[in-house]
Amino acid sequence: MSDLLLLSGGIESSAIAAWLRPSLCLTIDYGQLASQAEITSAAQICKELKLKHLVRKADTTQFGSGDMLNRKGSVHSENSEFWPFRNQLLITLGAMIAMQHDCARILIGTVVTDLRHKDGTKDFIVAMNKLLIIQEGKLNLSAPGIELTSIELIHKSKISTGTLGWCHSCHMSNFACGQCRGCFKHSEIMRTLGYER
Repeated sequence: MSDLLLLSGGIESSAIAAWLRPSLCLTIDYGQLASQAEITSAAQICKELKLKHLVRKADTTQFGSGDMLNRKGSVHSENSEFWPFRNQLLITLGAMIAMQHDCARILIGTVVTDLRHKDGTKDFIVAMNKLLIIQEGKLNLSAPGIELTSIELIHKSKISTGTLGWCHSCHMSNFACGQCRGCFKHSEIMRTLGYER
């Protein structure tokens, strides 16, 4: 099966890239503050893994909220990085590119701790998969790491330390701010792996 991976350049999607070696990796600049760093990270990761990489731009800044735009969070979520319907949008955009490139399945880097967001739950994945299947192209959606922690996914993927070092997780900047939830998670993972003290 030919796969398209939504590759943000973050730890989880990069581990999926190393593990499942998709036919195509797609990074979307949808207006997030860290878009350039995500593109740079994803491009380098694909270069190291010898994977095909595409970048597409779809500016949705007028529709977003939260840390990724340095705006006030939404009243609909207690999570400061919440951007309404972001994953649904990215999957939809990914599906459009998947059809252009004859990919049958879309992969996303959701892990077990993402269930604090509604679009990080199994119910969401199942619902989006059903929605894609009933439309033209009959695409599938898969979150291979949804029952794994980030650490478990890293171990399963066998991603190299060098490739992992290119990952960018900051929500608020093209340089790690050290203050957002993405940076905190990145540092915690690296400490657990023994790469940071």
